[in-house]
Amino acid sequence: MKKLLLLFLLIPLFVGAQNRLRISILGDSYSTFQGYIPEGNEPWYYTPVDTSRTDVDNVTQTWWWQVINQAGCLIEKNDSYSGATVSYHGYNNEDYSPRSFITRLPRLGSPDIILIFGGTNDDWAGAKLGEYQYDHFTRDDFYTYRPALAYLLQQSKERYPNVKIYFIINSGLQKEFVESTKVICHYYDIPLIELKDIDKKQNHPTVKGMKSIAQQVLEFINK
Repeated sequence: MKKLLLLFLLIPLFVGAQNRLRISILGDSYSTFQGYIPEGNEPWYYTPVDTSRTDVDNVTQTWWWQVINQAGCLIEKNDSYSGATVSYHGYNNEDYSPRSFITRLPRLGSPDIILIFGGTNDDWAGAKLGEYQYDHFTRDDFYTYRPALAYLLQQSKERYPNVKIYFIINSGLQKEFVESTKVICHYYDIPLIELKDIDKKQNHPTVKGMKSIAQQVLEFINK
């Protein structure tokens, strides 16, 4: 009788855990933390912390951990990679296709929500915008931002049906990149979270900046 009673008491907890939404993150350095991304992906945030770079010294200070924790959700996958670009164009004109968002998209598991936080390195690495393009893609197209982003979002919706997808764009980027992202997100009916006034050190979010990102993401999603 006692065993049956214990099982009865545990059932609501088990069901509750099963019903919690699962979130996957597809990002760049802003969304990394050593030990919480796939092996081989380069982190920007790590321990022990280098205080000349950042004051973020614990995974609980990252924007994505705060979002998932405060929303009462579970982490499905975090496939983030420092320096990653949406396009295949990397720094010093290097081919970044191995770490691009397009390449890593299939590795997000089975989430209920996907948060894509990208475009920053495309801007900083000097990627060309290219033309607006929504079909008949070739590999060469992915070396420019607009076609690469369009293909990324198209594949996101096809690969993850019935999953809520949000795109997050950094503060302080060139207007052309922000406007291009808005146009393409609108075309695919993917909500765009445009960040404002993020505190940074060495162009990366501080503890204060991480908290601000989390707050802005949660406020947007909760609307």
